[in-house]
Amino acid sequence: MSRQDRADAVDREMAGALLPAAALLALGRWWNENAVRYADGTPGAHTVRYTPGRWAQITPWPLALAPTSLTGDAGVSRAEVTSIVADALRREAFREALVATYVWGKGKRGTPRGSGPATLHRILDADGLDAALAAAVTALGDHGSPEAYATLHQRIPEFGPSFFTKFLYFTGQTLRPAHGPRPLILDRVLSLQLRSIATAVGRETGHDPDGTVAAWVWADWNWSPHRYQIYLSFMHAAAHQVADTGTWPSNAAPDLLECALFNTTWE
Repeated sequence: MSRQDRADAVDREMAGALLPAAALLALGRWWNENAVRYADGTPGAHTVRYTPGRWAQITPWPLALAPTSLTGDAGVSRAEVTSIVADALRREAFREALVATYVWGKGKRGTPRGSGPATLHRILDADGLDAALAAAVTALGDHGSPEAYATLHQRIPEFGPSFFTKFLYFTGQTLRPAHGPRPLILDRVLSLQLRSIATAVGRETGHDPDGTVAAWVWADWNWSPHRYQIYLSFMHAAAHQVADTGTWPSNAAPDLLECALFNTTWE
């Protein structure tokens, strides 16, 4: 059996088993602690702190973000970024949408040395960025989330899946895909969560006794379009699974699960 065959076998087993009991218990505890904050069943209130002054070199700067003349910190929520992106998409101002999603995604991480703003500046200077963003938005609306992901995959240097799935996620909050599920964020933290589950499933079923296949398919970055499709299928099915436990809101959107898994650990 080839490595890909073993990976496919683990994927099938994961699709049947979904989240392990320990994860479901951890998610129930997370909901108990956050039920008031996310009472509408969405992660719209999820707020990230950032320092606007560190992004002064970035243009175009969305007016709805705090001005870059501000030297202190500010906060921006998922709901606010969704509003910014919706307005930008109406004007086909795709760069503004990208900036808002990137600043939210980076927050204060990496900014003391300028790595976040410097990387974003290089992305904005890249050849073909406008065409790539426009193509991704079109692909999402005309085809679906995996196709939109494929449009951006390995397209722009330094603009990897951890951040372009944030652009797709917020775009998908405004623009419903023609087919299939809405996009979700996939970054290193979430990939590690799925790797942990895949490792356990592979060991228990004998398809991946040493976890090497799980480490291969759920690597730290640069997941293939196929892997993103597997991720979306798993997350949307798992959202129904966790809702059926009675410890999770029945009206919860799959992105609430994504938010929770990012902030939850279990043994």
